[in-house]
Amino acid sequence: MKLIKTQDAAGHVLCHDITQIIPGVVKDAVFRKGHIVTDEDIPVLLRVGKEHLYVWEKKEGILHEDEAAEILRDICINEGMRATQPKEGKIELIAERDGLLKIRSDALRAVNAVGEMMIATVHGNFPVKKGDKLAATRIIPLVIEQEKMDRARATAGDLPLLEILPFQSMRAGIVTTGSEIFKGRIADAFGPVVRDKLAEYGVEVIGQKIVDDGKEHIIGALREFLAQGADLLVCTGGMSVDPDDCTPGAIKAFGAVIESYGAPVLPGAMFLLGYYAHEGRTVPVMGLPGCVMYAKRTIFDLVLPRIVAGEHITGADLCDYGEGGLCLGCAQCHFPHCGFGK
Repeated sequence: MKLIKTQDAAGHVLCHDITQIIPGVVKDAVFRKGHIVTDEDIPVLLRVGKEHLYVWEKKEGILHEDEAAEILRDICINEGMRATQPKEGKIELIAERDGLLKIRSDALRAVNAVGEMMIATVHGNFPVKKGDKLAATRIIPLVIEQEKMDRARATAGDLPLLEILPFQSMRAGIVTTGSEIFKGRIADAFGPVVRDKLAEYGVEVIGQKIVDDGKEHIIGALREFLAQGADLLVCTGGMSVDPDDCTPGAIKAFGAVIESYGAPVLPGAMFLLGYYAHEGRTVPVMGLPGCVMYAKRTIFDLVLPRIVAGEHITGADLCDYGEGGLCLGCAQCHFPHCGFGK
């Protein structure tokens, strides 16, 4: 620090807060530590009684917190995002489009481990909307060595830490299984729920076919939707271990490669995910357990946005949901702003 006259302070960086006190009106910092003084600031500083200021003395190889935050911003930012202006050494990243947020988690941890700097983000693998806050960056001290910031850049690598995958245009076919529904004994309660959830991501439903529990009927319905150009196949009903529940076997016999039958998520343990290769494209096939019908949020809500963003979900990806995969069934649901799936 060095002490200078306020009239000479333009362009210098404050090393302490400047507080303004108006009795009964305000007591707050009119300028914060780290603020870069402008010509317009000088009359304000003089009015609050500051004839002299402690400022940071610029040295070669040392960066101010705003400069360092801009480097952290550049490490993170990608298409479909915007950055705020530095404020008190902090920069935030804001989504400029809807999509699925992806984070290079290992690289994020490595940058934060460099020391004296931080990047905090929301959780990846969840949908975000335009205007959502994604991340915030800053260094811990007021100034930092250029060498440390260069190390952070090298640690992060060439790719941005964050990415927003846009949701793709998809067409879905729904196959509903169950002799009780097929024969009209009960009304289908699955279809409306699935349609609503698909609509959240702009997925067009090209049809719903209700069949009985025979494997050949399920397979026939799946093939029919494929022929109509479906990009996503969703099967409801028949997903338990009861002897009459044939949907998992039918999906396998249909020719889908099964990534997993079962997931460490509640609600949603009996979830099935597979992929069917068809005319040069890979079509996801999902078997939804009964909980999707009545639970507010389930495994379907965790996987669907990733599927619509074009990700190929593996069995290992589903295993990762074990930690955080227990929904607490809160009376007022705040998903995705809760711990479910995280």
